[in-house]
Amino acid sequence: MRVMKRLAALALCAVMLALSLSACHGSRGMPAFEIPGQFDTSRDYEITFWAKNDTNKTQTAIYQRAIADFETLYPNIKVNLRLYTDYGRIYNDVITNIATRTTPNVCITYPDHIATYLIGDEVVVPLDGLMRDEKYGLGGSELRFDGPAADELVPQFIGECAIGDRHYALPYMRSTEACYVNKTYVEKLGYTLPETLTWDFVWEVSDAATARDADGNYLVNGQKVMIPFIYKSTDNMMIQMLRQRNAGYSDESGDVLIFNDTTRELLFNIADHVEKGAFSTFKISSYPANFLNAGQCIFAVDSTAGATWMGTDAPLLDISEDKLVEFETAVMTVPQFDVNDPKMISQGPSVCVFNKSDPQEVLASWLFAQYLLTNDVQIAYSETEGYLPVTSKALNDPQYREYLSRRGEDDQEHYYVKIDAAKLLMDNVQYTFVTPVFNGSASLRDAAGQMIENVVKSVRRHETLDGEYMTKLQRDVTALYRLDQFGDVTASGIGELGPMPATSKALLMTLAAVWAGLGVLALCRFVRRRRR
Repeated sequence: MRVMKRLAALALCAVMLALSLSACHGSRGMPAFEIPGQFDTSRDYEITFWAKNDTNKTQTAIYQRAIADFETLYPNIKVNLRLYTDYGRIYNDVITNIATRTTPNVCITYPDHIATYLIGDEVVVPLDGLMRDEKYGLGGSELRFDGPAADELVPQFIGECAIGDRHYALPYMRSTEACYVNKTYVEKLGYTLPETLTWDFVWEVSDAATARDADGNYLVNGQKVMIPFIYKSTDNMMIQMLRQRNAGYSDESGDVLIFNDTTRELLFNIADHVEKGAFSTFKISSYPANFLNAGQCIFAVDSTAGATWMGTDAPLLDISEDKLVEFETAVMTVPQFDVNDPKMISQGPSVCVFNKSDPQEVLASWLFAQYLLTNDVQIAYSETEGYLPVTSKALNDPQYREYLSRRGEDDQEHYYVKIDAAKLLMDNVQYTFVTPVFNGSASLRDAAGQMIENVVKSVRRHETLDGEYMTKLQRDVTALYRLDQFGDVTASGIGELGPMPATSKALLMTLAAVWAGLGVLALCRFVRRRRR
């Protein structure tokens, strides 16, 4: 009985400890960061940098060179690089590590993700004070490298890194979505590409491309396979369509406005074209580039950062050469409802700095994060894909201007589709937008795409799509992404908590383990009594 009492007391202590950790939202009372008056160069620092890489060895080499050059300038700072294959894995690992204070020092991420990191007190360092610091801020007097000044950051891009009235990140690279078009097939179908794509044009051409001959071959390509229109990121598709129609998605307060009449109208319209065989998605059919390059797709929407996969002569190909089809690739903005009021999403990775108990370590991390904005890093990385540098300093650099001017000289560094993709964003920065950022905005983004994915699947399964279906779809998506935690899902004032904090999970696991131990002990005592 004494053992049982001790175990029960242990359980109570464990519960109280877990609750105390949860009460401080995983931060364990991290003090607010204060900028040191001077960087202590007499000490050695070791910081970690988590970055995303799509198995692109050139990008990996750029990271490694940036680290080596930075360590030459600051020999007392060692930077450890950890590469991830996608941003979702970085996000999950950061969430897991917040509770144990083992977050990285610097991290490539997105503002939507940072909004969730902020559930922990003082987890992410607000950068406004650091950016303005005369010694170590942007263009600071004590920097050992030629970084950009504050007014050399593209205003739209640094603005995207603000959550509320504070900046929690620096932009690293920027991209938007592009529609990569098989111009050859568009003209074969009897159409001429307009200056700006419209949704009506894309749907009309896509429907026309579904015509087949008596043997079931598509007339436009002579093959058994043709998906005229494939969209890589359906969350972006829904978000952009709603913004172009001036319909609700969410607001700055975190209210969910996506369930509205325009959303239903758009979903019914998409369903009509799916039924004709004119549209599909990446999650259902696979990479748009693979179908485009095989002559099995006419409109492939993907990021400008994916330009090196697009086109007959693309440097990066995921299909064999015998399946390639010769065609001319046009790089255009995503379809619009109003060509006089174009709207396209701005996206791309940013860099945040995590708080630590040692302010000098945080300052060392900030110096490295800022180094990623130097021209050498910005220009080199942007040339690997259709990314755009985030500083006017790099955009106006003669080296970068020369790179753009050599469009089409070769199919590698100066591949015309890649350079056209970068120019597309450069010429349309003023028309870009970002969605409001709040704790849970990442889940709302997923929900936006999920509605399109579900509709496409339902049509392919020959399900009936009517008002009742749309109502159920709303309920299902709301439950899946927990959009109703703060209110009625049919109202506009719906918030969302985001992923369960690691400390909450730890609390549940602790309780389960303790009660399991109590159960095992009770069973052992029962067996002993029976044996006696």
